[in-house]
Amino acid sequence: MGHLILALFGQFNLYLCIIIAYLLGSIPTSYLIGRIFFGQDIRQSGSGNTGATNALRTFGTKVGVFVLLIDMLKGIAAILIAGFIMKFTFSGEEINFVVSLSGLFVILGHVFSIFLKFKGGKGVATAAGVFLALSPISFLFCLVLFAFIVYSTKFVSLGSILSAGAFLLIEVVSQSIMRFPNLPRLILVVIVLIMIIIRHKSNIKRLVNGVENRINFKKEE
Repeated sequence: MGHLILALFGQFNLYLCIIIAYLLGSIPTSYLIGRIFFGQDIRQSGSGNTGATNALRTFGTKVGVFVLLIDMLKGIAAILIAGFIMKFTFSGEEINFVVSLSGLFVILGHVFSIFLKFKGGKGVATAAGVFLALSPISFLFCLVLFAFIVYSTKFVSLGSILSAGAFLLIEVVSQSIMRFPNLPRLILVVIVLIMIIIRHKSNIKRLVNGVENRINFKKEE
C-alpha cells in the first residue's frame, strides 16, 4: 500500500511540475508590458512574436532587456521548482528526467502560450534560463559567444542559433567524457536546438539572402 501511495504521489508531482512549467512559460511578458505601459499589442509590431528581440525593436532597449531577463527567469524557475518538488519522491535519473521535461515544457509554454491562443516567442530567452539553471558553466561560455556574434554582426538570430549549437556541442563532449551521466538533459538540448532552428526558418532564409534585420541597441522608448 505504501509503495502504491508513493507511486501515485510521484505521478502527481510529475504532472504538477509539467503544468507549472508550461504555465510559467506561457506568461507573455512582452505582451503584458506592451498592453499595460504602452497600450500596444506587440503582436501587431515588428516580427509579430512576443520575444525579447521584438520587444527591443518595438519598445526600446531597456524594455527589451527587461523582457529578456524575465523570460530567462521563467526557465530558471521551472527548473528549480521541478528539482524541489521531485526530490521528495524520486532520486537520480528520475529527477533528471522530470527536470529536463519541465525545461522542455516551460519553453513550449513560451512558444505556444495558452494565454495568447498558443502563439508566442521563439523560445531562446526561456531556453537560455533553462540552460543556465542546468549547466551554468556551459551557458556562460555560450553567452559570451552569443554576445560576440550579436555585437559583431547585429544579427540576434545568428547569435541564437550558433550559441545553441555550441551548447549542444559542449554537452555532447562533456557527457561523452563522463559516459553520459544525464542523458535526459542531452536529449533536451537536442530538442531545443531543433526547435530554435525551426522557429528561425524565416530568419535563416533572410540570412542566406542577405536581407536579415539587424538589431539596433540605440533605440529608446
